[in-house]
Amino acid sequence: MPMSNLPAHRSLYYSSLKQLTMKFRHTLIMLATCLLVFSQCNNEKAPEAAAEAETPVAETKPFYGGFDNQVEWGKHIVTISGCNDCHTPKKMSDHGPVLDSSMMLAGHPAKMPPINVNRKEMQSKGLVVSQDLTEWIGPWGTSYAANLTPDPTGTGNWKEEQLFLALREGKYKGLPNSRQILPPMPWEMFRYMTDDEIKAIWAYLRTIPAVSNNVPAPLPPETK
Repeated sequence: MPMSNLPAHRSLYYSSLKQLTMKFRHTLIMLATCLLVFSQCNNEKAPEAAAEAETPVAETKPFYGGFDNQVEWGKHIVTISGCNDCHTPKKMSDHGPVLDSSMMLAGHPAKMPPINVNRKEMQSKGLVVSQDLTEWIGPWGTSYAANLTPDPTGTGNWKEEQLFLALREGKYKGLPNSRQILPPMPWEMFRYMTDDEIKAIWAYLRTIPAVSNNVPAPLPPETK
């Protein structure tokens, strides 16, 4: 029977049913489209995820300031910081003083005679230094460069934390209740070294030749 010949209430019923059927069909089409797009996205990401899973994680290497190991980094820091300037005795050559490799970082030679000067006069005027830069006389008295080698007369009995105290707080021999380190040791600048830099210096100092050398004790200012 044509829709036009149906009673009004039945015509309205079929019209509504037809509209619902079309909306349901559109909904199914949209849902199928979304599922298809989602499936394609997952298929594209799957190879990427697999590739990431197969890529080995790079091993994190310790940072040694661009050097291959901690000891080499420590040697570099000691060299550029001028530690050899005072802590390594010198030999005189045609080109001036050169480092005495047999006494590398061993400090002021125990048997070297003191500088023959009027100490009181020099203390009042400024300072005087031995030709190898291991003995210094100034208003603070007389100081001698320390033995840094891993010998019992040097840092052989030290612990790493003592180097931290020496460089960070200027403590003599790195002992908490000891006196302050005397000039010209520039610990006030070295205190800004990082923990890793100080650790590298310590590692390097453990590898250099041990030299038995009892550095003289410092002398107070001359008063007479």
